[in-house]
Amino acid sequence: MRIGVPKETKVLEHRVGLTPGSTRELHAHGHELIVEASAGQGIGMDDEAYRNAGASIVATAAEVFRQAEMIVKVKEPQGFERKMLRPGQILFTYLHLAPDAEQTRDLVASGAVCIAYETVTSSSGGLPLLAPMSEVAGRMAIQAGAHFLEKAHGGLGVLLGGVPGVDPAKVVILGGGVVGSHACHIALGMGADVWVLDRSTDVLRALWRQFGRPLNTVFSTRDAIDRHVTTADLVVGGVLIPGASAPRLVSAALVKKMKKGSVIVDVAIDQGGCFETSRPTTHADPTYVVDGVIHYCVANMPGGVPRTSTFALNNATLPFVLALADKGWKKALTDDPHLKNGLNVAFGKVTCKPVADALGYEYIEPESVLH
Repeated sequence: MRIGVPKETKVLEHRVGLTPGSTRELHAHGHELIVEASAGQGIGMDDEAYRNAGASIVATAAEVFRQAEMIVKVKEPQGFERKMLRPGQILFTYLHLAPDAEQTRDLVASGAVCIAYETVTSSSGGLPLLAPMSEVAGRMAIQAGAHFLEKAHGGLGVLLGGVPGVDPAKVVILGGGVVGSHACHIALGMGADVWVLDRSTDVLRALWRQFGRPLNTVFSTRDAIDRHVTTADLVVGGVLIPGASAPRLVSAALVKKMKKGSVIVDVAIDQGGCFETSRPTTHADPTYVVDGVIHYCVANMPGGVPRTSTFALNNATLPFVLALADKGWKKALTDDPHLKNGLNVAFGKVTCKPVADALGYEYIEPESVLH
């Protein structure tokens, strides 16, 4: 198969779909790799590294899209990229379609076979291609929150871990999944007073076993959210419904009751955000203020640490890229029901039910496009 890797074009997005190591592995399986010039620059990998791994370097994204049978990316294709997709061409990347009607419309119109990292599942019930970036984002959420709590950046002027004789900051984490557990890890390590809210007692028990008494676990109810969010210095939103828009757990009225100078980090912003006042921001302009509360809602947080993120992502995606290339997309999806769950759009049909429900499309079973 001819596999194309374009340079990412989202604002300050420096990750890349394939590392030279992954490129070499695919080349060893007999596949042809086409990489856009300087695609790996953001992770410290020059064109020569890709040539040595067996790839051909082309000057433009247009050449990549024109030649490739499968496009491997990191972030959702931007408007000009979507226009270059063609019927039957495979797109394998993060899509986050439920809150993005424009992208969904363009992908439907393209006729391409669009497989989303974030809805591929595992036998254990997890999301193996979302997990590595959720790990990064959860850890970054605490770093970002600590940074913007500093007075120079508009915050309360609170040190996350406090000092002897002075209380630490109160960190409230909504959702105890992958994002939440990694946010807990960093926040507790920095000495904060950490509270995690989740609707699953099993999740809360697992976090208790992992972190012990320093972590405060709370069953999530409206009352608990109101009580803890209004007394927090930093609130991290890490809730997820696979493929669907994130639930709005914190209303604008509740944000208005929060401390002035407190910080919200909405990691769920890729799926629309879990705060009513959230809107996507970029690494170039990461924050805005609503009712005195700083909102950090960067939609590609792991792009801030592209080298770590790219290698972590490739560890998870490479086996699936190999399956798609070695077998072809129909056999790969037929053989692996978990990869099949990643199919969101194909030949003008929406094949992911949460996306169809969120945006008003007719849902088509993936089997109907496979057979």
